[in-house]
Amino acid sequence: MISHTRLPKLRLGSAIALALATVPSLALAQQDQADSTAHTLKNVTVTADKRPEDIQKVPMSISVVDPEKLAAYGASGDTLVQLAGRSPSLQVESSYGRTFPRFYIRGLGNTDYDANASQPVSLVFDDIVQENPLLKGFPMFDLDQVEVLRGPQGTMFGRNSPAGVVKFDSAKPTEETEGYAKVSYGTFGTANVEGAISGKLGNNGWTGRASFLVQHRDHWIDNAYTGKHDALGGYNDRALRLQAMYTGEDFDALLSAHVRDYDGSAAIFRPNAVQQGTPALVPGFDIDRVASDGRNTESVTSWGASAKLNWYRDGLTFTSITGLERVRAFSLGDVDGGYLASAGAPVWAMPSSALTSFSQTADEIPQHRQITQELRVANDAEARLRWQTGLYYFYENIDINNFNYDHTGTTRTAAVRQHQATSAAAVFGSLAYRFTDRFDVRAGLRYSHEDKDYTVQRFYGYTGALGPIDVDQGDAHWSGDLTGTFTLTDRVSVYGRFANGFRAPSVQGRLTGKNNISTAKAETINSLEFGVKSTGLDGRLRFNADVYGFVMHDQQVTAVAATSNATDLVNIDRTDGYGAEFDLEFSPNANWAFTLGGSYNETEIKDPDLAVAACSNCTVLDPRNANRRALIDGNSLPRAAKYIGAFTARYSLPVGDTGEVFAYTDWNYRSKLNQYLYNSVEYNSKAVLLGGLRVGYNWDLGKQEVALYARNLTDRRVIIATSSFISRAAMVNDPRIIGVEYSLHF
Repeated sequence: MISHTRLPKLRLGSAIALALATVPSLALAQQDQADSTAHTLKNVTVTADKRPEDIQKVPMSISVVDPEKLAAYGASGDTLVQLAGRSPSLQVESSYGRTFPRFYIRGLGNTDYDANASQPVSLVFDDIVQENPLLKGFPMFDLDQVEVLRGPQGTMFGRNSPAGVVKFDSAKPTEETEGYAKVSYGTFGTANVEGAISGKLGNNGWTGRASFLVQHRDHWIDNAYTGKHDALGGYNDRALRLQAMYTGEDFDALLSAHVRDYDGSAAIFRPNAVQQGTPALVPGFDIDRVASDGRNTESVTSWGASAKLNWYRDGLTFTSITGLERVRAFSLGDVDGGYLASAGAPVWAMPSSALTSFSQTADEIPQHRQITQELRVANDAEARLRWQTGLYYFYENIDINNFNYDHTGTTRTAAVRQHQATSAAAVFGSLAYRFTDRFDVRAGLRYSHEDKDYTVQRFYGYTGALGPIDVDQGDAHWSGDLTGTFTLTDRVSVYGRFANGFRAPSVQGRLTGKNNISTAKAETINSLEFGVKSTGLDGRLRFNADVYGFVMHDQQVTAVAATSNATDLVNIDRTDGYGAEFDLEFSPNANWAFTLGGSYNETEIKDPDLAVAACSNCTVLDPRNANRRALIDGNSLPRAAKYIGAFTARYSLPVGDTGEVFAYTDWNYRSKLNQYLYNSVEYNSKAVLLGGLRVGYNWDLGKQEVALYARNLTDRRVIIATSSFISRAAMVNDPRIIGVEYSLHF
């Protein structure tokens, strides 16, 4: 239920005044600033309210990543993890390599690495929620844009969206025949080939679009244990999307199908990589070498289909959205990253990777099925009173196998089977009423109910066979939002938004290293946000900013075991958060374009009695209870960077009548963050600044282009994840990738 819990005390008045002070002055905005080279920014349309709407008219904190930014990442084979820091308050990480991305908004996320882990950030691809973390890793290609909706989205998107939504929209079929092809090649044999073709399918109202992606990287990491050069780090990633769209007088339909086939290296663990007493990598760290006695392999196959149908009758729109998603996966990794010293060490092996214990683990999804169905009806979007209401159904059935292996990664020593069936249903509605030309109100409400049946059994390993253990969970919640918007001028508006959301109960039953399962009850959040949206300089400047505060009760978090590859779910009694965010776009003339975004996010755990196991090979800064567990009251949340910033700049110079030379650079910054619930010196990752550059020439009115690119331009080594239970192991980012790309648009 929507509660009236008091939000953290914020100096909201001062913050709003500061935000308003940075808005372009109204006098300046209404002066004639135009010159012969000036041009206006493109209008940005979003569907945060499940209706197409100008981003400046949506009273919510939203950022959009446009196709040019996405193209800059894609040439080097970047994954969704590269969205980290590209939008205020957004972080993304993975301990699975190129799969299983974990999203964080305003410091709220989930570090759980089990294959049935839920997240408080929902990912929606072409109106279909991607619930399982392996589904969320579908590669980025042929996209129209990516929307980041910050704050609870409990009305329109429902369960498991208390932190926000990341929404992907693919490019749609077109009437005119068009398409593109891109080919790039870079360092380490990094190759990217993608393309699309779109046009009419006869003369009967049907259009279609086919798009594909092929990505490859050679193995580039030497295994010093086996003596094999270029043994790890490579991958092959292939994806295909097919769409067919029918447009009639009072009916339209969009049918879509997609498939992904990935094989390559799982995450590469670097043992003893974090220096004792510091959060830095050890001196002499070599990104090109590991010394592993185990196996490393990963494969993911996912496929799905959807149908979006719209009927138009008497000023009403009836919509049906049906989705099917399936995924199969297997990931085997040398989690300790080194070799077992007692088993003997080859001459070429590095002594620093010798370990007294080992961990070789694998996760498998042999069976998975997700079905979703949404039905809704909405009136005319231009009406004074706008409304929509609908029903939603979600069903997921998944099997998960967890395995332990001997130190060589060839003989299984433990086997666990998890099965989970989840069904959820909801009814929702929203209203928007324009009282005057300057003031309108929006309100929404959703009732959700969920049932979860869970079974886990260990067949052998650890202390022997165990189970089956059954857990049945059920819960129901109300969520909603209330927003008021006041238009100061045609170019400046302010809004206030209260929103409520929840994440459904969860189960953790990874029994390869423990004898008990853990459960977490539903988490709930109340959030308050005040913002300003503005344009100026004759449409060449767009500036949006907001301040927010939230209180979350019973937040679900993952406590990582100190001595084994196991985790436990726990609920935090209360979590407070507050901060500020802004997005700025500026195009002073036809040659230059800039974007700048940033956020300040503060989170605090408020639970005096909550204690978690802490690492035994690091410097723990928290007080301990009688059982030597770390008391985490007052800590910030894991991976909740206080500061995030993103900057892009593009310069272009016309060449002849149809050509252009251009340079594009993008940079993102995040401040230091904690890897775990407890505070320690070693696992408090340092601040990082990463950048990219793209320089090229296009001709024939942009139809052809050749460009040189560089990702991780300064070749920074960044710890993106760690493993603390055997050694101070780290996973690091990709090294600098330099390459060339050619593209053709027709």
